[in-house]
Amino acid sequence: MFSPSEFLLIPFDDWVNVLVREWIVPNFRPLFRAMQVPVSTLLSWLDTLFNAMPMLVFTALLALAAWRTAGRGIAIFTVASLVFIDLIGLWPETMTTLSMIVTSVLFCVVLGVPLGILAARSNRVLAVVRPVLDIMQTVPSFVYLVPIVMLFGVGMAPGIIATIVFALPPIVRLTNLGIRNVRGDLIEAAEAFGSTGWQMLWNVQLPLAMRTIMAGLNQTLMLALSMVVITSMIGAGGLGLTVYTGLGRLDVGGATAGGVGIVLLAIILDRITQGLGESTGVRTVSLRQTLVTFFHRGAQVSTGEVQRAS
Repeated sequence: MFSPSEFLLIPFDDWVNVLVREWIVPNFRPLFRAMQVPVSTLLSWLDTLFNAMPMLVFTALLALAAWRTAGRGIAIFTVASLVFIDLIGLWPETMTTLSMIVTSVLFCVVLGVPLGILAARSNRVLAVVRPVLDIMQTVPSFVYLVPIVMLFGVGMAPGIIATIVFALPPIVRLTNLGIRNVRGDLIEAAEAFGSTGWQMLWNVQLPLAMRTIMAGLNQTLMLALSMVVITSMIGAGGLGLTVYTGLGRLDVGGATAGGVGIVLLAIILDRITQGLGESTGVRTVSLRQTLVTFFHRGAQVSTGEVQRAS
């Protein structure tokens, strides 16, 4: 039995190399360099801020945030985890990893929330965005490194760009889902009372969809943390580089220490964002009840006026 490749072999890899090296890179290199500027600027600023802040001050602030959002138990866990990370000598790497995560998540929010709003408001936009998000979520994380290195080179900024692309889909999907799941009677009541499109978005849809959006933010944060570790292969620093270096040198202790630091940081960030989502959910329920009561009373008042006029 003969296979088709014995008669025809498509040089797909050569076509990609020619496309990237002879057309995309020469023509779009300035654009790729310009895209790195805001990422590099924000990352450098956050990295400098986190590393310059005293360990005890940063621990107290993060523990306070954990206590206000997730409770006393998570606050105690946050203090114990950060003290342990400092005692094993990985505090600077942890702050670098945290700055990379915060940078990636901020850009994901800036790009993902508006895109999710557009997808919720237009089925045509959703039809275009959905297959792109499917591709972004099904491509293995290591595959992202190949085009990023070709187009942007190596270093911290290309690693952040790869992380943004990898972690963007959840917040887009859940923003779209949250806005589409807002109750229809509230939308109709807002329209009946003369709300404009922007007023309905800011005062009705976004507040009621905030719990779902926060769930998307939590998933984006976790994906960003996992990808930040992988981008150490292309020159990104932080705890991922500690793990990668330990594996390359067969230093089991160093790799384990970096892995433990990543796990502790992931738990802290996950619990804080989950706490934010739960508190947002409570406010969302209160807002929904307020809106229902307001629109119901408004409808009663309008009906009474019509009856008196008649």
